[in-house]
Amino acid sequence: MTDDSRETGPWIRRFHPAPEARTRLVCFPHAGGSATYYFPVSRALSPAIDVLAIQYPGRQDRRNEPCVEDIEKLADLVVEELRPWGDLPLTLFGHSMGATLAFEVARRLEAAGTPPGTLFASGRRAPSRVRDERVHLADDDRLIADITQLSGTDAAVLGDPEILRMILPAIRSDYKAAETYRYRPGPPLGLDVVALVGDDDQQVTLDEASSWCEHTTASFELKVFSGGHFFLDSHVGAVLDLIRARTGAQTVGS
Repeated sequence: MTDDSRETGPWIRRFHPAPEARTRLVCFPHAGGSATYYFPVSRALSPAIDVLAIQYPGRQDRRNEPCVEDIEKLADLVVEELRPWGDLPLTLFGHSMGATLAFEVARRLEAAGTPPGTLFASGRRAPSRVRDERVHLADDDRLIADITQLSGTDAAVLGDPEILRMILPAIRSDYKAAETYRYRPGPPLGLDVVALVGDDDQQVTLDEASSWCEHTTASFELKVFSGGHFFLDSHVGAVLDLIRARTGAQTVGS
């Protein structure tokens, strides 16, 4: 077995190191989310794919660090952390806010001459499509109501006031980053883009998801699943199969 004991640092979680893998998947969490959301993905795809999950500041073991409230700045920081991991072909997967961040990371990697192979943009409208959203300015009750409606946070967490006090600052900061993001015009990507969306997602219309096609000169594919904003939780197997197909990785045991 190949020895790969490189350090991941605070930004990257590598739950199931796969030193024999020939490709690497980088996962970007949703607003208020953490790297552990992708633990099951890492477990399922290892050892065929080496999975890295990004851990944003301001949550879990990084809760004492200031949050980053700007997508562009966050992308700059993530790209720097990914430099040591460019020895394998990269695929980017982001959900909700994470999809926008993954897009900006892809732009930077491509400009540096190390483009990813595919960008999976899940549960998020295309970067050029703007909505006037200001939930990050609302009071705590409104913010909690919004995340409850999206079903992106464990019900037990929402019912625990102490835990809520701990995570609300990070959620609010992420909402601010996502809601204040504005697309900076530039050349489209030259890599494949796959947009994933739930057919009952109130945050993204099919038209908004389809507009991701405007951001690449390579292939574009739109995949529609049943469910709302967190349709991923009900379609894990199908999404993993899409990732395996795009990366050329085989299912373990095949």
